[in-house]
Amino acid sequence: MEVLHPHCAGLDVHKDTVVASVRIQEGPTARRVVETFGTTTKALLALSDWLGEHGVTHVAMEATGVYWKPVWHVLEASFELVLANAMHIKNVPGRKTDVNDATWIADLLAHGLIRSSFVPPTAIQEMRTLMRTRKQFVRERAQHVQRIQKTLEDANVKIASVVSDVVGTSGRAILKALIDGESRPEKLLEVTTGRLRADRSTLLEALRGCVRKHHRFMLQLHLCQIEALEKSIETIDAEVGPTLEPFREKAARLMTMPGISDVTAQVIVSEIGIDMSRFPTAGHLISWAGLCPRNDESAGKRRSTRLRQGAPWLKATLTQAAWSAARSKSGYLHAQFLRLKTRRGPKKAIMAVAASMLTAVYYMLRDDVDYRDLGTDYFDRTDRVKAARRLVKRLGALGYAVEIKEAA
Repeated sequence: MEVLHPHCAGLDVHKDTVVASVRIQEGPTARRVVETFGTTTKALLALSDWLGEHGVTHVAMEATGVYWKPVWHVLEASFELVLANAMHIKNVPGRKTDVNDATWIADLLAHGLIRSSFVPPTAIQEMRTLMRTRKQFVRERAQHVQRIQKTLEDANVKIASVVSDVVGTSGRAILKALIDGESRPEKLLEVTTGRLRADRSTLLEALRGCVRKHHRFMLQLHLCQIEALEKSIETIDAEVGPTLEPFREKAARLMTMPGISDVTAQVIVSEIGIDMSRFPTAGHLISWAGLCPRNDESAGKRRSTRLRQGAPWLKATLTQAAWSAARSKSGYLHAQFLRLKTRRGPKKAIMAVAASMLTAVYYMLRDDVDYRDLGTDYFDRTDRVKAARRLVKRLGALGYAVEIKEAA
């Protein structure tokens, strides 16, 4: 097998140690040098110098949690780095040691058998960290809201039945009044904004409960957590502003697509960046995101079409955006969802819509163009004969005889 990189190295990265195996091709044979380094900054700088002394040009490592990141940051200025998916470079079972792992990675790299993972630039990585942390805080906030609802149900206070948002303006005012010791429905109703849809008698019955000291303590505990999380989310949003500045135009362009909000556009940019040259085609990006069926075929039969895990943060965001676009009253994405929903079900249909949205994102970022909707009647325009046959068949099922004639 042809050797593509005669001077390369493989790294087996752990929390406290990095095992480095240098592979140097000398004629028909290869010479190997193995050394173990620490993971402190001083030790990583020594690793960089050691690799340079052996004339290494390419270095490969596994994506092991977050431990690979400091190694990457130290070495990226001096070497051509390759980040490998651990699932793609598994060694023979029963022969696993740190030295064997590093040597195996070096052998694969020398022959060009490692498929490099997508590692965005540092600015995109920082923005990605912010947006992922923001999403975690939003999830935690939702969990505390659910716990507040659970506590209210235990106290038989039916705020969630008459208020759309338990921690909205009116809901939060009621919660604070309950925490302060007020339990009379009339007094609780007075602290609201007066814009609740339910009538007064329904509101009074919903606010009548049995609130004990324990309930007040739990409500105060969860409400304080919600307020702290909301403050943290606001801080992240303020920090995202300067980080997003170099990519603001691209993010604004993505917002021209139905279903993509300001936050969604920021998440997309933070997950895939703005340089689409990393992905040869839109299909490669969709495959990386895990929005297409897997290849699982044996004896000429397709065994499974389940989606791969892919990029979970991006996939979840695109799925939410796809639901928003599918609920719109018109447009290509709405028509695509309805077209696939009847045959494949809503879940598979929404994943197809998400894949279409990511395809559009690819070309919008690559070509610097705004979103151009194909129209609600796109499928009818592309295949008029098939659409006509479907409608005639439908009318025939209703008991009508139809004759098709071309319009003048």
